[in-house]
Amino acid sequence: MFVKPDAAELLRAELGKPGYRVAPIALGTNTDPYQPIEGEWRITRAVLEVLAETEHPVAITTKSDRVLRDIDILAPMAAKGLATVCISVTSLDAKVARTVEPRAPTPERRLDAVAKLAAAGIPTYVSIAPVIPAITDHEIEHLVARAAEAGARHAFFIPVRLPHEVAPLFRAWLDAHFPDRAGKVMAIIQSLRGGRDNDPDFFTRMKGQGPWAELLRVRFHRACRLHGLNLDRPRLDITRFRRPKGPQGELF
Repeated sequence: MFVKPDAAELLRAELGKPGYRVAPIALGTNTDPYQPIEGEWRITRAVLEVLAETEHPVAITTKSDRVLRDIDILAPMAAKGLATVCISVTSLDAKVARTVEPRAPTPERRLDAVAKLAAAGIPTYVSIAPVIPAITDHEIEHLVARAAEAGARHAFFIPVRLPHEVAPLFRAWLDAHFPDRAGKVMAIIQSLRGGRDNDPDFFTRMKGQGPWAELLRVRFHRACRLHGLNLDRPRLDITRFRRPKGPQGELF
């Protein structure tokens, strides 16, 4: 892991460039912005402070309830249409959750975070990801119901992906924790991924393909309709952005 303690300063410099064109910034699509080190380094908070100052839209994805620490920044931003938060929940089974994400907060803590974010007026999503065939896929309907109960307005799911070095680690995890169904799990994953462990294609890698993928989609959409999720989609406002002040302030 690489830490960028000067991330906020670099962001400020980028936003201040004459050629910068505003578009929502996504935090957490690659690395979770609320890993344990954030409690001490507060890099994500510093970044959010710059975005709040410049009224720049942001979408956060995290597995952590540590995001609640920054409600004081995110709620005023959300009131201006500048912030959304997505909490990822893989399983409601405590044992499965511990083995899949051993250092992440428990599912119940994450759902409690969804409730507190929603109560603060922050548009909140729940990401059911990754969906692992024959291990967590049976939980889709229950996860959607709990997301709605917590106050989430939107949800989506992503079938498990095994890019590059992740595939051998996942196989080792299966052998250690689910040896009785490891072969079945991999067979279904390969059916979702065109016969491979992973599908790198931009248009299908997040959705999967084939009968299993279609069954997951049907079940998920039916559950969302039942619980009133995904009825609309909040748009982040890009019209409020103002460039950060330079060392001499705003001259014009």
